[in-house]
This record gives sequence, C-alpha cells and structure tokens, in this order.
Amino acid sequence: MTERKLQLIATAPMGLEAIVARELKELGYEDMTVENGRVTFTGGPEDICRTNLWLRTSDRVLIKMGEFEATTFDELFEGTKALDWPDWIPNNGEFPVEGRSHKSQLSSVPACQKIVKKAVVEKMKERYGTEWFPEDGARFVIEVIMLNDRALLTLDTTGPGLHKRGYRRLVTEAPLKETMAAAILQLSRWAPHRPLYDPFCGSGTFLVEAAMIGWNIAPGLRRSFNSEHWPLVTEEMWSRAREEAFDSVNDDIPLDIAGSDIDPNAIEVAEAAVKKAGFAKEIKLRNLSVAKAQPQGSYGVIVTNPPYGERLADQKEAEKLIRQLGFSYLMLQNWSLFAISPEKQFEHHFTRNADKKRKLFNGRIECQLYQYLGPLPPRNN
Repeated sequence: MTERKLQLIATAPMGLEAIVARELKELGYEDMTVENGRVTFTGGPEDICRTNLWLRTSDRVLIKMGEFEATTFDELFEGTKALDWPDWIPNNGEFPVEGRSHKSQLSSVPACQKIVKKAVVEKMKERYGTEWFPEDGARFVIEVIMLNDRALLTLDTTGPGLHKRGYRRLVTEAPLKETMAAAILQLSRWAPHRPLYDPFCGSGTFLVEAAMIGWNIAPGLRRSFNSEHWPLVTEEMWSRAREEAFDSVNDDIPLDIAGSDIDPNAIEVAEAAVKKAGFAKEIKLRNLSVAKAQPQGSYGVIVTNPPYGERLADQKEAEKLIRQLGFSYLMLQNWSLFAISPEKQFEHHFTRNADKKRKLFNGRIECQLYQYLGPLPPRNN
C-alpha cells in the first residue's frame, strides 16, 4: 500500500499561528501554509497521531477533505458529495456535522449543515449499498466552514480540544487555556535552566505547562482522541507514536518552578493539578499575596495572568495588584516578566512601559502580552 498523503490542518488561536507553525517545524514538518486561524501541512495517517500528542499551542488537528466555491446549496451538495467520505467513515461511523459561515451567500449555518449531512449520506449509500446508517460506532465530526463563498470541509481527528491535557479537573475563575499558557511560555524565552515564577498562579496552568516543556513531555500523552478508533489511523500507529513520546521524556532535568496566590482555594486547585500531572516534588506552591512573593534565583522569568476587573468585580483592586506586581518586579535584578492582561492601562499602573507588546485573545477577551525583557543568562563556556 502506498503512503497516503493528507492535507492536515492545525488550528490556531488568533495571533498564535506563527507559534503553531514553529512547533510543526520543530516536529519535522516543512511543507506548510500559514493562514488566519490555521496552519495547513502535509502528512500521513501516522502524523495525525504525532501532532495530536505533541502540539502544545494548537487547538485541534483536522483533515482537510476538500475546498471549493459554493454560492448555492446545489454547489455545496455536489462539492461535498464528490469527496471521499467512505474512505474514512465506516458504515457504522457516527458523523455529526458542525458549521460556521462568514461573509458568504450561504449564511444559514443549520441549512449548510443539513445539506452537507445529506451529501455525505448519499455518498455513503453508493459505497455501502444501504439506505440506513446506525451511527453507533467511532465518531467522525465533520465541519463545514463557509468563508467568502468558499466551502472548507474537514474531519476532526482530535475530539475535545487539545487544551484538555487531562491534569486539570477543577478550574478557578476565568482560567487561561493550557494551549495559550504554553504559547506564552514559548514567547518568554524561558528554558528549564532558568527559574520560573507565577505570583498569580490560579489553577497552576503556567507552572504545569512549563514543567511539561522542561521535561519534554508530549502534552497529549495522558488523554484519548477521536481518531484512535478510526480504521485508517491504526492501533499500531498510535502505539508507535505514544512509545516515541514516552521515550522522549527527560525527567532528569532539575526544575526551578514556583508559584503563589492569595486565594487558598486557588492553591488547593493548583496543588491537585500539579499532583495529577506528576510534578508534586518539582513545583513549589505558596498561599501568598503578590506583595509578599519573593522569587528566588537569577535570570528568572515571571510569567503570569494577573486578575482583572471582570474576574475581581473590582477595577480598583485590579489596578492595585498591577502596581504591586510592578513594585515587586523592581526588586528583581536580571529577571524578565511576561504578563497577559486585558487592562488598557496596564503599563501606567505597572509604572513602566513594556519592551514589547503582542495582541492575543484569551477566549474572546482581547488582551496584550506585556513583555519586560531582562538579560539572558550568561552562557557557560
């Protein structure tokens, strides 16, 4: 059997496309196209396993089934029916259809979903010679995206989003997604030989994501994926990919990772996540206010998501916390600081302009990543 080449899509939160592309490059994928909200790359079925296990900043991995112009429901039906759905979906497969439409004549999402479902059923009838499909087997989520009168049809190989790593059962208020935390850590230039501190650690996401990066632990190692039950993505492929991921773990590297929070409930939640992720001995947690936090070591990195008005229901308190963070940072020689915040006046309250800013979206909330760049550690010659 010849190697099947697929067009795969790693979806990306807005503003993080370049980070997802860099991750794919580090995994050895060269042939890629970066667009708004996604990076398209070439791979085989085994790459579905590898990328689902390894991508830290992408939301999900999709198979691009086809793309075509569709200004009428007839065009959408015929274009969808022409694609090779039965190559992937067995006769008992469950195939729900999700949809989105933007700047397109076919603006009714439910109508588009209905047409796509009907077209896939017709194609399946031709292949399987049956009129009825029980849909009681593996799950194949189809998505139709209408954008500027073009239809993009995909199959979701992931299932629940890749941010669901499996270590975080409970969440604190307005949590930062694990994928976003991993992206900010990658932007921060932090490496395992440097101390890392989060003075508003909440449920501990930055700390656990950093430890996983430090020990080269594939973020998807503790969870399952929809495509594990697909005929074309075999059990053997998944076993090989998981084995490769297990063999890549390097838990001999010493980590200097710590965090604190004024909320004892947050510390309890963080402790549970840290323990479940297997870092109870590596990550130090304390119940402290930001004013009393004292990060230890040199050339460290503070990475944090300070509470803001919406989370605190108190704008003045949010401003005070940013002032305290700014004062604490003044005390730290040669440290860098990266804070994600929607506060427009962050730099004013912090009393210093950021060296760099980057617009990011935490869910639907527009934020800036305020970057204060300390010196890099001297190289050991």
